[in-house]
Amino acid sequence: MKMLTLKPSVFLFETCKEFAEAYEIKESDLVITNKYIYDPVFGSMGLKCHVLYQEEYGMGEPSDEMAEKIYAAMPKTGIKRIIAIGGGTIIDIAKLYALKNVSPILDLYDRKVEIVKDKELVLVPTTCGTGSEVTNISILELKSRHTKLGLAVDELYADSAVMVPELLKGLPFKVFATSSVDALIHAFESTLSPKATPYTKLFGLKAIELILNGYKTIAAKGEDARMPLLKDFLIASNYAGIAFGNAGCAAVHAMSYPLGGTYHVPHGEANYALFTEVFKTYQKMNPNGAIKEFDAFVANILGCKPDVVYNELEKLLDKILSRKPLHEYGVTKEDIDTFTDNVMTKQGRLMANNYVELNADAVKKIYNTLY
Repeated sequence: MKMLTLKPSVFLFETCKEFAEAYEIKESDLVITNKYIYDPVFGSMGLKCHVLYQEEYGMGEPSDEMAEKIYAAMPKTGIKRIIAIGGGTIIDIAKLYALKNVSPILDLYDRKVEIVKDKELVLVPTTCGTGSEVTNISILELKSRHTKLGLAVDELYADSAVMVPELLKGLPFKVFATSSVDALIHAFESTLSPKATPYTKLFGLKAIELILNGYKTIAAKGEDARMPLLKDFLIASNYAGIAFGNAGCAAVHAMSYPLGGTYHVPHGEANYALFTEVFKTYQKMNPNGAIKEFDAFVANILGCKPDVVYNELEKLLDKILSRKPLHEYGVTKEDIDTFTDNVMTKQGRLMANNYVELNADAVKKIYNTLY
């Protein structure tokens, strides 16, 4: 049994200047980023690389349409290294450009084109959430299909995953909150996945400990209390990425994809809308399995009894990020049937990682409870 795969080399630099000097960024590099990220810290360095700004080709969550537009603007010769500096949107899209065959992207996701990596890939996250810098997964909203889909192949692993805490200092609190909650969910889902191993649990449980203790500090002292903790949250996100990159995410992500794809809800926020109700369902369906020890671990951090752990978790998380019922995003009762069908027919890769099997009735009940 394979216990752990960790493909990228992981680096940490305190500042962007240290990173740029260590990587000797030059003409054969293509940097994909946001202007508001690049200009303040890299703009004065006089780097000779090619730069593309994601926001010039589309806004919001990563999509096949956005990825096609960026690809059309890329230099087609002379690029040896792709450097992605950004959040989940940029990192997920940039992974594709390390491949020889990219377009049409729908064919790529349908596995109709040969997948060959022909460029070095360096991923630099600017949020503390996706963990995508250490995974082999690229998740895009497929506009014509009104859902999200993941492409998971080893060719999408980065050569280097680079953490730079300086890049998180300008992150608005709402983005910090949605991204770190996403990392927390990565850690929760992967730890209870049937694919979890003692090695992946080490990373997942440590991520949970770092994030929840950080949230307790922020809840007690206010939003600015996150600043001394940014490195902890960045490392926790990386740990969670390692955990779910090996053990997988599950129903929370599967059920959030139709919500995000249909109503353009940010990824972390969409996950948070489903998060605790899915785990309450797990707890009711099989309270004496692996979740029993897991609940005790989380309850110890929160200072509560295991039987109320998800209620107490909600109380803490609601101090970090406001949670909405599904109807406030525009979801209709008719959508619930459509969403359930999408989950059961198109998200099998994720649903296979559930702690307990969830059938269509269970999925629909979760949606209805959260409506």
